[in-house]
Amino acid sequence: MVISLTLLCVMAASAQMLRFGKCPKPPVQANFDSSRYVGKWYEIMKLPTQFQKGECGTATYSPKSPGVIGVLNRELLKDGSINFIVGSAKVKHPSEPAKLEVSFTDIPSPPGPYWVLSSDYETHSLVYGCSDFGLFRLEFAWILSREPTMSEETLQSMQSILSAAGVNPEKMVATNQDETYCAPMNQ
Repeated sequence: MVISLTLLCVMAASAQMLRFGKCPKPPVQANFDSSRYVGKWYEIMKLPTQFQKGECGTATYSPKSPGVIGVLNRELLKDGSINFIVGSAKVKHPSEPAKLEVSFTDIPSPPGPYWVLSSDYETHSLVYGCSDFGLFRLEFAWILSREPTMSEETLQSMQSILSAAGVNPEKMVATNQDETYCAPMNQ
């Protein structure tokens, strides 16, 4: 696969986690149950991307049909407006229900990987996605919580899983979930 220098520059500018090498294949959540996963999750940390520029990020998942979850991602922008995007996550293969592919209504691109590496469904979730582009890979990762905060112990546990998968958690940035700052998201 030949990738133009222009495309690589665009990808590098839009996601800071463009790296040399193929995507790792970390283990995913065993016996993943999407019916327990649905609901609202707060973004605690993420690998930085161009398409997520705000704070107070949330992801709300809803059941659509067997193997399909509705997706609503929201964030508060610096100007006080709320940015959102709607999509769906589909199980790629029934034998691996924690490996989903996400597509968004307003983005004309192929579905992207959304792998649930760890979730207890009630407090935390660790999500990883990676796409190969020739000699490079483009990585995404999110640490999510059912509450706007997460214990340091749980956060370190999620970061350890990423490290074991070959993803540098030090590249992740914290998402502001301050109650006062994020108040517009609850209106």
